[in-house]
Amino acid sequence: MRILKGADASAAIKIQVAEGLERLKGKVPKLGIIRVGERADDKSYERGAVKRMESFGLRVQSYVYPEKISHEDFEKEFRTINEDPDVAGILLLRPLPGQISEKQIENMIDPAKDLDGISPANIAKVFAGDSTGFAPCTAEAVVEMLKAAGISISGKRITIVGRSMVVGRPLSMLLLQENATVTICHTRTRELAGACRSAEILVAAAGKAGMIDQSFVGKDAVVIDVGINVDEKGRLCGDVDFDSITEIASMATPVPGGVGVVTTAVLAKHLVRAAGLAQKV
Repeated sequence: MRILKGADASAAIKIQVAEGLERLKGKVPKLGIIRVGERADDKSYERGAVKRMESFGLRVQSYVYPEKISHEDFEKEFRTINEDPDVAGILLLRPLPGQISEKQIENMIDPAKDLDGISPANIAKVFAGDSTGFAPCTAEAVVEMLKAAGISISGKRITIVGRSMVVGRPLSMLLLQENATVTICHTRTRELAGACRSAEILVAAAGKAGMIDQSFVGKDAVVIDVGINVDEKGRLCGDVDFDSITEIASMATPVPGGVGVVTTAVLAKHLVRAAGLAQKV
């Protein structure tokens, strides 16, 4: 089985980012990362995003707020960042604490700065097949990984396990635009393993550690693991029981080192694109 690491796709995107920076003629855009609280997964993603932005020659600033901040206070802070002309793009780490209305914040974010596709305007564009919006970074990263690996998408039977608005649903739209035949499965899908075995490309985005084992994977299938979980030993792991599929799958992505690497690269690409649109270059 070939292991599909994220490094190749990330390197290709880095070239695109460098070309975008040249068009900006010395104006280096800034990403604003907004985090509420001290969730370990949020902090881990933030560290990775900061490292990636800096390695791509981009600016980044983290805005961190206490977990118990009121909705009113957070909304005020968010509005200030949203309206700051020096902030070219925003990454809001979610979920937010219960006292903050996530929907209200999603409706507030400037679609032109919404790099992770959470605003209603960008979501609508993804579902309408309008490429002028920003798709969620993780969903776009899956497509980038398949293309970087030379895997044809057109006409392929692709099954996605997971129906979230972060990955499953927007990814299905991106894959349909590439002429794939897409099936979305979830926890209430009957005979889930059987439904997955018919896929030529299987995308695991269920958010449950080790859920996808050899019984879900068809012979020579490509397996893309989007899951980010922590196992009982405190180690980072995906939704796929990686060791169990090595004799069945033709290719598979590892966790860590797979889709997550490409997700932050896509974020960088979105940032440069946002800055270019703002400067009309």
